[in-house]
Amino acid sequence: MIKGKKDSAVFPRHCHSDLPFLASGKGCYLYDSQGKQYLDGSGGAAVSCLGHGDQEVIAAVKAQLDQAAFAHNSFFTSTPAELLAKRLADNAPGDLNRVYFVSGGSEAVEASLKLARQYFVEKGQLQRHRVIARKQSYHGNTVGALATGGNEWRRATFKPMLPETSHIAPCYAYRNLQAGESEDDYGQRVANELEVEILRLGADCVMGFIAEPVVGATLGAVAAVEGYFKRIREICTQYGILLILDEVMCGMGRTGSLFACEVDGIVPDIVTIAKGLGAGYQPLGAMMCTDEIYNTISEGSGFFQHGHTYLAHPTACAAGLAVVNALLDRQLVLRCKHQGEKLMQLLNDKLGQHEFVGDIRGRGLFVGIEIVQDKTGKTPFDPALGVNKKIKSAAFNNGLICYPMGGTIDGKSGDHILLAPPFIIDDNQIHELVEKLSVSINSSLYCEKSA
Repeated sequence: MIKGKKDSAVFPRHCHSDLPFLASGKGCYLYDSQGKQYLDGSGGAAVSCLGHGDQEVIAAVKAQLDQAAFAHNSFFTSTPAELLAKRLADNAPGDLNRVYFVSGGSEAVEASLKLARQYFVEKGQLQRHRVIARKQSYHGNTVGALATGGNEWRRATFKPMLPETSHIAPCYAYRNLQAGESEDDYGQRVANELEVEILRLGADCVMGFIAEPVVGATLGAVAAVEGYFKRIREICTQYGILLILDEVMCGMGRTGSLFACEVDGIVPDIVTIAKGLGAGYQPLGAMMCTDEIYNTISEGSGFFQHGHTYLAHPTACAAGLAVVNALLDRQLVLRCKHQGEKLMQLLNDKLGQHEFVGDIRGRGLFVGIEIVQDKTGKTPFDPALGVNKKIKSAAFNNGLICYPMGGTIDGKSGDHILLAPPFIIDDNQIHELVEKLSVSINSSLYCEKSA
């Protein structure tokens, strides 16, 4: 019997952590082996959109296991994969009608980058290979995904290994809107950085621009100002490059629409989804592309030169189908929007005037709270204090799981808290979340102030 860290052979994320053992989960709560209850205020990492113990999803997984757990997709397709792909395509914007199933977000991003390259190769534009992304973004931890991401802390150790990628400024109005500048002017200014970078590199060398519609872990639920992504779409179309939207964290209803880009009124050429697609019941991600991209491959080589063992895994797709059916048939995406409005209102009522809370932002049940030492000047705490880690620890001790991170501003300075609870969260649980978070912030930050 493994009782604790000293008996473990697991290589954990943090070698010196001593984590409690997970015992069970029900609804919006998780329970450890000692019986302590935790409100899952971040859905893990914005994964558990349905909460824990959803019986319809569990039944779907069990039913598929009874039939056939796995078959390699070079030999068979499966009913769950076919039905899930059709349900996603029918509900996606524009002509995003082809779905490529993988096992998670990083794999989805890797697939999107390789598809973009092969698309241009098959069109005879072999010179197109460069990717442009944004600073303070996050697109995954595999080498290609890490290269496109702008999270400097995650990139630093592996930088010599990473393919060259250009990074322009994010659309981060709280920090970068200039005095006297309207939000519209700001959005156009930073969007136009894409055109400047395309021309610097050479328009015929660039194959794609990748961005999160609502930036997740690295910036803390930062949505672009209105009009920004419409200008980005115009630039990509003008120069013939692919727009890749990373909705791994912000998609699948998390921001109040099934696809996050719907709010911005645009259609990408490729979109990546994961996390909420499997809702934690199975590891599942996907890349979706337009008919034009698919047809270029289909009518050319006929073979996408990419693959993994567990592509379109039948059991994972069975879980994903049950999850997407739940999101749509139970109207949980609309519920996410409404409960998100309640959460935002309560956070503003409780913490909006807090001296250490600089900004409360987000869409749906995807909310970020930026912590500052000085509210007026937006001055961050000294990174050496590890404020985000202290808030996470205090919240966990208080029975709340949240997702704080540091390096919000530039990869070194700044702290924020990310909230992404299950869509099934009720009003009482929203109050519980805000109260426990408020207590945790106060116990962490007033200790720092007195020090």
